[in-house]
Amino acid sequence: MTPESPAPTATGEPPTGPPPGCPAHGLGPGGLHRLAEADDLEGLYEELRERYGPVAPALLHDDVPVWVVLGHAENLHMVSSPSQFCRDSRIWTPLKEGMVKPDHPLMPHIAWQPIAAHTEGDEHKRLRGAVSGALSTIDYRSLRRHIQRHTQRLVNRFCEAGRADLVGQFAEHLPMGVMCEILGMAGDYDDRLVEAARDALKGTETAIASHDHVMQVLSRLTARRRAEPAEDFTTHLINHPARLTDDEVREHLRLVLFAGYENTANLLSNVLRVVLTDPGFRAQLNGGQMTVPEAVEQSLWDEPPFSTIFAYFAKQDTELGGQRIRQGDGLLFGIAPGNVDPRIRPDLSAGMQGNRAHLAFGGGPHECPGQDIGRAIADAGVDALLMRLPDVRLAVPESELTWRSSIASRHLVRLPVRFEPRPPQDVRQQPSHTPVPPPRAPWHVGAPLPELSAGPAAGAVTTPAWPQAPSPDRPEREPQRPEWPAPAEEPVPGGRPVPAGRSEPGEGPVRQGAPAPGEPVSPPVAVEGPERPRGAWQRFLRWWRGQ
Repeated sequence: MTPESPAPTATGEPPTGPPPGCPAHGLGPGGLHRLAEADDLEGLYEELRERYGPVAPALLHDDVPVWVVLGHAENLHMVSSPSQFCRDSRIWTPLKEGMVKPDHPLMPHIAWQPIAAHTEGDEHKRLRGAVSGALSTIDYRSLRRHIQRHTQRLVNRFCEAGRADLVGQFAEHLPMGVMCEILGMAGDYDDRLVEAARDALKGTETAIASHDHVMQVLSRLTARRRAEPAEDFTTHLINHPARLTDDEVREHLRLVLFAGYENTANLLSNVLRVVLTDPGFRAQLNGGQMTVPEAVEQSLWDEPPFSTIFAYFAKQDTELGGQRIRQGDGLLFGIAPGNVDPRIRPDLSAGMQGNRAHLAFGGGPHECPGQDIGRAIADAGVDALLMRLPDVRLAVPESELTWRSSIASRHLVRLPVRFEPRPPQDVRQQPSHTPVPPPRAPWHVGAPLPELSAGPAAGAVTTPAWPQAPSPDRPEREPQRPEWPAPAEEPVPGGRPVPAGRSEPGEGPVRQGAPAPGEPVSPPVAVEGPERPRGAWQRFLRWWRGQ
């Protein structure tokens, strides 16, 4: 079998593979690698790159053949050439020939659906236009407030314990809470919804039931917004001129919810792990050499939330990366291997701050339309968490961290941390690592001085108390102001009054009670009334006035 035609043998008999541990483990018909059996996909991709170049043949589950696109330029060409490659799996040769069974593990990712992610031409423009139009109505200032409030709520759950799992207690909850706000179903957000979404994406035995629960929530939301429009994504999606049906609305709500949740949860986990395990990375962040948004972009290069995307399909015979691609062949969009292509990143240790040329959000007609939401959740969420817990540190050796890997992605299972216990904060306050100080007294320079309390010793000023809200036993009343006399002023002929002890600019000081040269002598003005208190501020004012 040649690299040009990764078709399996036609015998139909199951291959007798070698046992794990032998040099041929993980190889299928023709010596092609089974991606699902690889212990180290990153290493396998590099082996395939060295052997075949930027496009390599491989095998999916059940030895279904597929091309893996490993080169950065080749990936961009594939996703940006709708005349040659598309997302419509109905033209996939193995599917048409019955090689891909209905219960194939990747069928949920590959099966064609009438949604924007799988359609082409005018239908794609109609559906994607509705999604993009609804997303364009999001107010990102309000979005960041939602992110900070949800971060505050989540941190308040564990801040007093001094320990937490930042995957299970933070990264997997924050995106769902924010996405529920965006979609307009904040009241439906709860731990059950988070667990259902997480379970549906894992492909477990209960995944179908979990998926049904999510769809029931979205069905209720669609019906509610048809009857009661509001200012949210769902309402704008329903009211878009594309006139989506209820089924189309539900399917695109599911698409946005799952994509935004899974992508951002992985991104948050990856960024936090690097912050906690790489001293140099955290030092750059703390020292100002790197901002949180730049740290997020660096993570999107090094550990993209999705390793590959299933799948693109050749619409005609063509060539890509030196390989002959036949009509109907399937190709994996290789995000992770494309991001480390040595032709664009010869030195993987070099920082990529400010560079958004990674493949994490795809490209071309099917580029992720909600990528700015994911960035905002990661930026504001990580920043708010570090503000609340500046001393957060890893609670276990880095070697004990584990991942759950698949062809599509690599998930961090747990991220246990420790920190000094702290009290909860008001979710409406800006996240802070210090207790929120009490509000300052409502007085400023130039305003009337606050009312003095009766009873202090002469010359002492008491701190004004905060005004209290009126109540039945404390009726509202107008605050009283002290009636202190103003300082005596001396008349100036033909000009404005000059305060006692002061002179006009350019003149020397005038001694109080003494006439200036050429002025008539005036009798001293007697000041009646109580003596002013001699606090520090009053002493300063008297000094400033020359008294």
